[in-house]
Amino acid sequence: MDEKIEGIVSSIVFSNVENGYTVIRLDTTEGLVTAAGSTPGISLGEKIVVTGSWTTHHQYGEQFKVESYEVFSPSGEEEIFRFLSTGSVKGIGPAKARDIVDKFGTNALNIIENDPDLLSTIKGISLRSARSIGDSYRRRAGLRRLVLFLSQYNIKPLIATRVYKDYGDDSVDAVCDNPYLLVSENYGADFFEADTIALDLGFESNSPPRISAALIYELVHNLGNGHTFIPKNKLTEAVNTLIGINHDEIVVALDTLCEYGDIVVEQVANVVGCYLKHIYEAEEYLAKRILEMVNIRQEISQVKIIDKIQKNIEKTSSILYSTTQKEAICLAAENNILVLTGGPGTGKTTTVRGILEMFDVQGLKTVLCAPTGRAAKRLSELTGREALTIHRLLGAGHDDSGIPIFERDELNQLEADVIIVDECSMIDILLMYALLKALKPGGRLIMVGDTDQLPPVGPGNMFSDVIRSEVVPTIALTEIFRQSEDSGIIKCAHEINNGNMPDFTEKFSDLFFMRRNSEEHIAQTIAELYSERLPNNMGVDPSLIQVLSSTRKRGAGTVNLNMLLREKLNPQNMQKNEKQFGDYLFRTGDKVMQIKNNYDIIWQSSDKKTAGTGMFNGDVGIVLEVDHNREAIIVDFEDKLVTYTFDQLHELEPAFAMTVHKSQGSEYHAVILAMTPAAPQLLTRSVLYTAVTRAKSLLVIVGNAEVMQHMVANDKRQKRYSGLRVRLVKS
Repeated sequence: MDEKIEGIVSSIVFSNVENGYTVIRLDTTEGLVTAAGSTPGISLGEKIVVTGSWTTHHQYGEQFKVESYEVFSPSGEEEIFRFLSTGSVKGIGPAKARDIVDKFGTNALNIIENDPDLLSTIKGISLRSARSIGDSYRRRAGLRRLVLFLSQYNIKPLIATRVYKDYGDDSVDAVCDNPYLLVSENYGADFFEADTIALDLGFESNSPPRISAALIYELVHNLGNGHTFIPKNKLTEAVNTLIGINHDEIVVALDTLCEYGDIVVEQVANVVGCYLKHIYEAEEYLAKRILEMVNIRQEISQVKIIDKIQKNIEKTSSILYSTTQKEAICLAAENNILVLTGGPGTGKTTTVRGILEMFDVQGLKTVLCAPTGRAAKRLSELTGREALTIHRLLGAGHDDSGIPIFERDELNQLEADVIIVDECSMIDILLMYALLKALKPGGRLIMVGDTDQLPPVGPGNMFSDVIRSEVVPTIALTEIFRQSEDSGIIKCAHEINNGNMPDFTEKFSDLFFMRRNSEEHIAQTIAELYSERLPNNMGVDPSLIQVLSSTRKRGAGTVNLNMLLREKLNPQNMQKNEKQFGDYLFRTGDKVMQIKNNYDIIWQSSDKKTAGTGMFNGDVGIVLEVDHNREAIIVDFEDKLVTYTFDQLHELEPAFAMTVHKSQGSEYHAVILAMTPAAPQLLTRSVLYTAVTRAKSLLVIVGNAEVMQHMVANDKRQKRYSGLRVRLVKS
């Protein structure tokens, strides 16, 4: 049976703004009580009644698990003083709290909320400060009302914060008038969450706000499927399926959204496309900016520059450029934009080095960047120059509402003359839009990548669209250089790309296929290879090995493989703390990966001399410590130490094994690839090609040859609705 406990909030141990989960200490008549649960918006000094039951935490002992709670305004002078002195109201500390309570007694909170000018009658509080205190208190109270209202429907407090920023004290009324405003991309609620509120409030099933929200929801949802727009007929069909409203009513709502500017409808080739406004603007801007760069040509002597480059490089190396590579360097010298593409072993890196040398000769400032941390590090190692992630280059962060923003934009552009971007196949149109806005007028752009790899996770097919438009100068490197001809990995990659099953009877020192048919046998063999056979027989340190699988599920998927590999490589012992979080276990010594961008998390360098903020999707590190006293774990991301509180562990997952999609942009000394059955959309040539090209020195494929043959033959790619190519060609 549920119990009730009344007390004053004496301390807040942890608070997660995203989901409202909070651990608090309550000062009760029976002493201090630790209570944990969803209590969003709780402040120090408040009187609350929590309802729930007692549980026993394995580390901290007895705690009260909160199922629901009520907040009561402080009533007596001592309660009001205690609340105000905690700093919960901006501008009031213990001294001012005592003065306010002495002056206004039990009416103090009413004065602060409704007549704050009276606070200026107290010595030390100006009229401006008094009004600021009133604003702070009303904001806190208004936000609290909104958080509590939305929490009834399990909507995150972070969404409440975003809504309150726009609507202030009218937020609850605004949500009640139209719950579907929560579905806006600026707020991020799910359509079904807003729909539950609306139907509870008596909205009709065919109300215009409901239909409009369903239209927005479908467009936002399909950004995750890579589409920048949805054909009008498909959009109306999807909304009909979602909420069961007839076509004519959907079209009326769509027309209204177009009038308001939330959706843009435009002919794209042979279809009528429906865009979210900001996606439309990004696609339009990209096309316009790319065409501007195409139309600028440099006045230089190609021969003179190339001669200088060759002489400089030949002093330090034995590199001789091919005809195609020389052409690429010439085009980079002549044009403000260039695409350089090619598979493994075709000399992309050597060509980039030559282009860098050329820009040095010209006295141009060049920056290198890539979409992921590992890709940037690899680019830096290959060129000998500093390379950053695009997010770090642009100074990624977010505003008070959690919306991503960039420090570098059209008002604060980069000082670079040239930006060279690697792994461009991974870049969606929004990230490229942000990058080009930060490129100063007349600046140059070199896009490098492999079009046969997987497309970006986000909307659009930017790199492929640019190449297929045939508008931008493009060099495709196809010749495999002599030093790569003996590589089984490179030969395997090109065979796959040409639609041919590799011949594994041919002996290579860097490529092996181990036939295993059952998923259990595949997983066991991979665990043995990782922990024993490759280290003992081939001298490969386990830290240089990465296991890949096309799927998370099944016996040879990443979830099961991570459990097996942990027990092989990092078994449990008394010296290693561990923390179970959801489906994952984190143990000291585990390999883990950051799975979402966090612009605010703080890192320190290993020597603790420098610090910064931001960790990004795909960053991989090792758990140094699991600290149950601090309820935190420390992860070493090679050169950055990051502390995660236990309620931030949703940002991490084990990384002994990872999906092929997560590995894109990275390169590993040795790769073990699980060739296992999976969902049809994961068994494609591009997935296989991407996996194979992650291996630098050793690739061991373990599994079913029939699955591999199916992937080689399956060149089907998910259709993406994108208008960039059409805009480039049309213009």
